Amino acid sequence: MDTFQSYLAEKIAYIEQHLTPALEQEGVPTHLYESMKYSLMAGGKRLRPMLVLAVLEALDKPVERGVPFAVALEMIHTYSLIHDDLPAMDDDDLRRGKPTNHKVYGEATAILAGDALLTRAFSHVAEAYQERTDVASATIVKLIAELGKRAGATGMVGGQMADIEGESKQLDLEQLEFIHRHKTGDLLVAALRGGGYLAEASEAQMDALTRYGVCIGLAFQIQDDILNVEGDAAKLGKAVGSDADRNKSTYPSLLGLAESKERLSALIAEAKAALAVAGIEHSALSPLADYVQNRNK
Repeated sequence: MDTFQSYLAEKIAYIEQHLTPALEQEGVPTHLYESMKYSLMAGGKRLRPMLVLAVLEALDKPVERGVPFAVALEMIHTYSLIHDDLPAMDDDDLRRGKPTNHKVYGEATAILAGDALLTRAFSHVAEAYQERTDVASATIVKLIAELGKRAGATGMVGGQMADIEGESKQLDLEQLEFIHRHKTGDLLVAALRGGGYLAEASEAQMDALTRYGVCIGLAFQIQDDILNVEGDAAKLGKAVGSDADRNKSTYPSLLGLAESKERLSALIAEAKAALAVAGIEHSALSPLADYVQNRNK
């Protein structure tokens, strides 16, 4: 686990060198630029960009090839957080220990900053890869299509809509997993599939990366739900039992704690098996699965 944490720290430092330069464009109003940069550089695990780079390493391709796509994913993830925090959505005052974007820059600017990060993600992919000779035009089209599919109405945004519609309702397992597959899982899948496209992965390897991403996304949410029942409030940074207090549909509320843990273990095993069957070995991918299962915050 220490090796995985070291790898993640290394990749965080690497990817963060490329985030601010990707924002640089002529003609952006200063206040808008500052708002975009504030949230993009506010920290975080940078798991999605890390996954892009890890796939390239696993398939023996230059890691630099994945940087523009990795940066674009982090822009999209950041836009989603800015909008999630707005009063009309989750109405949060803090994000990663800092005031949320709308608390600093106002609601209107926060909305526009999110819009600008989303659209910049697509233009950055198109522009950056047009300048490279090692990425085919057809691959650039696939990357852009993947971002649109996984981030839009059939992906993350659709999952967010289903989550809003499911508030204060008792959901069944299929409805709950639909939300998490899309709201959380789809950007993880986009990272893995984008890395696969850039690494010229085989169809079997692409299938394995997709399955791994789906399993990891669901496992992450199950562990979140378990920690909300029996975690340490000091480590979590939020009250334990808040899901039950809000009558929120969770894995423990639907399956019970013991069966939720069994489901978590099964998903972790399935994620690792998908990689093994496709012959994908990497020092971070399987350990990430263990990290998801064993994390305590």
